[in-house]
Amino acid sequence: MSFWQDLWRGRSADFDSGSAASNSIQLTKRHQTVSLTKQGAATGNLRINLSWRMRTSDLDSGRRGSLLRHPFSTFKPEVVQAHTQSMVNVDLDLGVMYELTDGEKGVVQPLGSFFGDINAAPYVKLSGDDRFGSGTGETVYVNLDHRDDIKRLLVFVYIYDQTPAFDRTHAVVTLYPSNGPRIEIGLDERHPQARSCAVVMIENNKGELTVRREVKFVYGFQAELDRLYGWGLQWGRGYKSTAGR
Repeated sequence: MSFWQDLWRGRSADFDSGSAASNSIQLTKRHQTVSLTKQGAATGNLRINLSWRMRTSDLDSGRRGSLLRHPFSTFKPEVVQAHTQSMVNVDLDLGVMYELTDGEKGVVQPLGSFFGDINAAPYVKLSGDDRFGSGTGETVYVNLDHRDDIKRLLVFVYIYDQTPAFDRTHAVVTLYPSNGPRIEIGLDERHPQARSCAVVMIENNKGELTVRREVKFVYGFQAELDRLYGWGLQWGRGYKSTAGR
């Protein structure tokens, strides 16, 4: 009997440790703001990650429809099935519009290869471009040791040169401060024609660094987000390099 008790205690301990490790703050419509300063996380590098996957309901319905139209497809190798399913090709990109306290404004994003700099202005750096929705997604780093140089940062997500499909993806933007729980913002609202979404605003207000949920979908691109938040940048048609960094 003691063997099963020990086994159960081991499983319970594993579960508890996993639960503690997954400590997070969910920013919602009812709870929109959190202070990095008050939780002692306004220093070091703030990591901002975008990850997404296709909604399982869409995948399941696609499989069912495919089987009804092609009943013998179940005998095909699984890899072949994956490539013959009718799926929308989605390429979500993570970007940040920045405004510094000295008045400098700009953008960090894969489009145009504006990858930024972590140790010099704008103190925001994009690590690379994930075009396939991999497990790691896309990540931006913000050097909060230079928080006094930062006035505001608008974190946004847009669909690059593909069919609008925010309603087909389950996207999450997660902030990992240097201290305390991670901060999650889910893009779960259904806006099938939207091409861009303002996700979160990071502001330095009289020395206090706050994170505020936005989740505002627009039907245009960065220029429309710019007008919505009054950034005042000049926008033109941009392209990605042949390979993400």
